Amino acid sequence: MSHESQLQAKRPVSAALAGPYGHPFHPILVTVPIGAWVTSLVFDIASHVVHRPGFLTESSQWLIAVGVIGALLAAMVGFLDLFAIPAGTPAFRTALVHMTLNLLVTAAYVVNFLWRHGDYAGGASVGIGRLVLSAASVAVLGVSGFLGGKLAYRYGVRVADESTQAEGYTPEDSPRNTRSAA
Repeated sequence: MSHESQLQAKRPVSAALAGPYGHPFHPILVTVPIGAWVTSLVFDIASHVVHRPGFLTESSQWLIAVGVIGALLAAMVGFLDLFAIPAGTPAFRTALVHMTLNLLVTAAYVVNFLWRHGDYAGGASVGIGRLVLSAASVAVLGVSGFLGGKLAYRYGVRVADESTQAEGYTPEDSPRNTRSAA
């Protein structure tokens, strides 16, 4: 891959929507669905341990909804980041798999939400089928997250180039470091 192609993947398609150079929005937005869905799984499991599980069952359903909304927002910004990656590269193929897995997980959670809708009124534990679907979804989310990490940390997608990163390691009194600390 040429140096120009590599730099293309570091620059946002739209800084206003995807985040400025070296500070993309996608990584911060993905914390919402990840946190919501992992917590919903913990609540699902806990609903089988406590005496009155209804509050956990209901909370889990709403955490799933929060995760779906967060995932859709993260997907929109992530899609913009995908446009910056040159097609036909390992980074692009990895991004396509990452996106596909995330869309499948989001679809699974939409199904899970609809499957649960209204069921918590009885105060029972989360059904085993719903719990298994949540656990499988979190596992696939983990694989997708691994690929997202590969995109950022191995391929440097939307990560500032080394000369920009060097500013963080140059002593402040050095003539090379002309930027003020952020």
